[in-house]
Amino acid sequence: MTDFLDRGLAEGGEGVADHQSRLRARLAHAAGERGLLDVVYRTIDTELGPLLLAATPVGLVRVAYAVEGHDQVLADLAERIGPRLLHAPERLDQAAQQIGEYLRGDRHSFDLPLDLSLASGFRHTVLAHLQAIAYGSTASYATVAAAAGSPRAVRAVGTACARNPLPVVVPCHRVVRSDGSMGQYVGGVTAKQALLRLEASQAA
Repeated sequence: MTDFLDRGLAEGGEGVADHQSRLRARLAHAAGERGLLDVVYRTIDTELGPLLLAATPVGLVRVAYAVEGHDQVLADLAERIGPRLLHAPERLDQAAQQIGEYLRGDRHSFDLPLDLSLASGFRHTVLAHLQAIAYGSTASYATVAAAAGSPRAVRAVGTACARNPLPVVVPCHRVVRSDGSMGQYVGGVTAKQALLRLEASQAA
């Protein structure tokens, strides 16, 4: 390992930060190949503030706003999925790129493997129906409840949206109250309004 570190620092005047990034990527790859990772994560800067992205070997498992407390989110992932977490930005490049494209208005749907294991039962069913709400459209909590097979479970739909582990990617921001008002959102009402405005401007 020492020889590898020395070579890395000497090659082409490579800076320490670049070397650390390469080493982290190598370690993440080796750990992944050996099945030694439960979750990889990174943060990205966006118009909505910093977002935490986390993935398991199955797919993207978590997108978290700063208001959720990124340290708390990571602690929750360690408890619920597994303690072997690694900061490995390169492993989440595709997710970061697609979210960036979406927030610029260049992408209307996501093509990412998802891990929905943090939601179960009715919440899992709701998340599946959220993905069917078209870009630039909205649906009421009551409509989603009916589509999920439980017309009276409006409050449960609200809870499922509030606890959506993959906001932005699984579009709970497209669910509004029957009177057209925003309702609550995990990233805050301002973020929800921004996402809806973005989609409305691109879908027009």
